[in-house]
Amino acid sequence: MLGLNRKDTTLLLIVAVLALFAPFILNPFPVDSALAQFNAGYPDLMQRFVIFGIFAIGFNILFGLTGYLSFGHAAFLGVGSYSAVWMFKLLSMNVLPALVFSVVVAGVFALVIGYVSLRRSGIYFSILTLAFAQMSFNLAYSVLTPITNGETGLQLALTDPRILDSAQQGGSLPVTSLFGAEMRSAMTLDVAGWSFTFSVGYYLCAIIMLIAFYLSVRLFRSPFGLMLRAIKSNQQRLNYTGLESRPYTLAAFVISGMYAGLAGGLLASMDPLAGADRMQWTASGEVVLMTILGGAGTLIGPVLGAGFIKYFENIFSKINEAILHQWFAFLPDGVQDFIVMILYPFIGKGWSLTLGIMFMLVVIFLPGGLVEGGQRIARLFRRTKSPDSEVVSTKTKPAE
Repeated sequence: MLGLNRKDTTLLLIVAVLALFAPFILNPFPVDSALAQFNAGYPDLMQRFVIFGIFAIGFNILFGLTGYLSFGHAAFLGVGSYSAVWMFKLLSMNVLPALVFSVVVAGVFALVIGYVSLRRSGIYFSILTLAFAQMSFNLAYSVLTPITNGETGLQLALTDPRILDSAQQGGSLPVTSLFGAEMRSAMTLDVAGWSFTFSVGYYLCAIIMLIAFYLSVRLFRSPFGLMLRAIKSNQQRLNYTGLESRPYTLAAFVISGMYAGLAGGLLASMDPLAGADRMQWTASGEVVLMTILGGAGTLIGPVLGAGFIKYFENIFSKINEAILHQWFAFLPDGVQDFIVMILYPFIGKGWSLTLGIMFMLVVIFLPGGLVEGGQRIARLFRRTKSPDSEVVSTKTKPAE
């Protein structure tokens, strides 16, 4: 199906089901339930799930296949956002031209940075990409202020020309759309205490993520992907065979940067604002965490890692001391206060501490990330279901 083998087709279908039915899957608790705090099926958060999933998929093409660890990929995310907003200001509020322009500009930017950075490998490559990202961040704040609007951020204005939409301009700021369908428009379905929201913007992001995921699968299984795996395995030995590895690593770097630019363009399409904070080193570190947490070098791992981190970032950060007291109200006051005192540093503003502990545990006990954890659970279930067949197979196995 679509040029994929059976296993990859199944994986693509699983991702498609998770993406298309996310409004149901991410709202498991009724609105009036005490556990509704853990629902994540609102449009803004779901959009971030899939957008940062695209970002992580692209980063995994570079890091997961070639082993080159970039600490500067947020630069392409920021460039994509700025490019999209400029298209909204100058041409039209249609998101398609903005997304195309974001991908192209990010690709050219990645070509320049990659051409210089890939002259080194290992930690030197990582430091070079980090340096370029921080240079871009500082330039966006200072020298390039006429283009980026400095620390205020680039945003829409009533005086923008918008060549294709000029006849439709009114007294208020226009909204991003896709051939008339506004990105912010949504429909809410209330069923027996549950509330499900379906957003145009989310489904556009979800469909683009599915296309990006499909392309990454084809790339992983292609001869080009095999060459990238060979570079990761032993680049020096590959060079001894007479093959020049730099064009392949540069191509992977540019493709990865284009994915990041697409993610940045989608962020701006959902909210037409671009700031230099998207180019900061913390954003680059975040996509590294997503990829490693989900499973570097796997297909679905970066998507899982992005969803995991964004979920905890948004859900845990909303839990405050009052909510903890409500949860443990059935306990005596002294015990309740003690438990809240212990848990409070790990939620709210301290959610990153919880994320750090989870990341540490995954790295120690699951080096392959969440994907490895899922594989271990699947093997455990297979063993418990068919113990007799395993005994037979071990007995009938010929001696070597």
